Amino acid sequence: MSAPSTAPVAARMSFVDRYLAVWILVAMAAGLGLGRLVPGLGDVLAKVTVTGVSLPIALGLLVMMYPVLAKVRYDRLGTVTGDRRLLVPSLVLNWVLGPALMFALAWIFLPDLPEFRTGLIIVGLARCIAMVVIWNDLACGDREAAAVLVALNSVFQVFAFSLLGWFYLSVLPGWLGLDQTVLDVSVGEIARSVLIFLGIPLAAGFLTRRLGERAKGRIWYETKLLPRIGPFALYGLLCTIVVLFALQGDAITSRPFDVVRIALPLLVYFALMWAGSLALGKAVGLDYPKAATLAFTAAGNNFELAIAVSIATFGATSGQALAGVVGPLIEVPVLIGLVYVALAARRFFPDPGPSAASPAAVPEGPAHV
Repeated sequence: MSAPSTAPVAARMSFVDRYLAVWILVAMAAGLGLGRLVPGLGDVLAKVTVTGVSLPIALGLLVMMYPVLAKVRYDRLGTVTGDRRLLVPSLVLNWVLGPALMFALAWIFLPDLPEFRTGLIIVGLARCIAMVVIWNDLACGDREAAAVLVALNSVFQVFAFSLLGWFYLSVLPGWLGLDQTVLDVSVGEIARSVLIFLGIPLAAGFLTRRLGERAKGRIWYETKLLPRIGPFALYGLLCTIVVLFALQGDAITSRPFDVVRIALPLLVYFALMWAGSLALGKAVGLDYPKAATLAFTAAGNNFELAIAVSIATFGATSGQALAGVVGPLIEVPVLIGLVYVALAARRFFPDPGPSAASPAAVPEGPAHV
């Protein structure tokens, strides 16, 4: 099979998409600046919350995820659920290797900072169900596979998060003679978070495709409607980033050394999880779109849940909460960088052919957010 085109990706992208990393960095800087310069802004933004997450962030996440989930070909999900080469590695990476790796890195890098260490372990337990759909779409991953893996992570998250929190914060440290911590979070709280941040946009995306195709046909839906709603994913992403960093701008900019200490294990974690997952996908015979989806769903984390749990259990000004906030501070630029690495790595995968990709997913780079 022929390899994907090696022509410069940037040359085939729109102005907005070509400088996507710049817009994200500008949004991060704007949020940090607002949080630092406008007194009381964080308190105002945090007054109204949804499952422990600021309402503006919750709305941004919903707007961000809806267009991507509206692009999913739900009639193709059956072929993904039967692919054990994808599902089994995803479960192992997300629920065995990922939490274990974050536990090890937290203790290696932060043995003298128990609050930050605990916060990082909580981040490692919260598997991604939100932003990963954006990173996967930017990298031209398999949308149907991403929808299935995100749904699978959501089910496991409801039942496994509290159990894994108890194991990695209390049981395993006890076995190893290390300090122990208690994590108090109910299954109902996690289920509510999953229902809101995944269930609502998933249902909206499914209904939009079903009703749109029924009313006007698939060609109209994918050539007329999707291009109109597609840009809202980027708008939601940028708004979410601005509000997220505005909430903790003062804490982050006033404690730069703490941020660096927390950032180091996160950088190692994202690099190892993403690169190892992509290599595993290639080793088990996955094509590029599914291997990229495996990598991004394994490397991303549900920072919304991690922050909410840390604040509810340890307080908004705790070191655990700060560690949760630093998570997206590092994850956002690192994973957007890995999008470009993934696009460059397509040449090492065989071309899956036009039948393996969604009609709307033209693999020309991150132009189809």
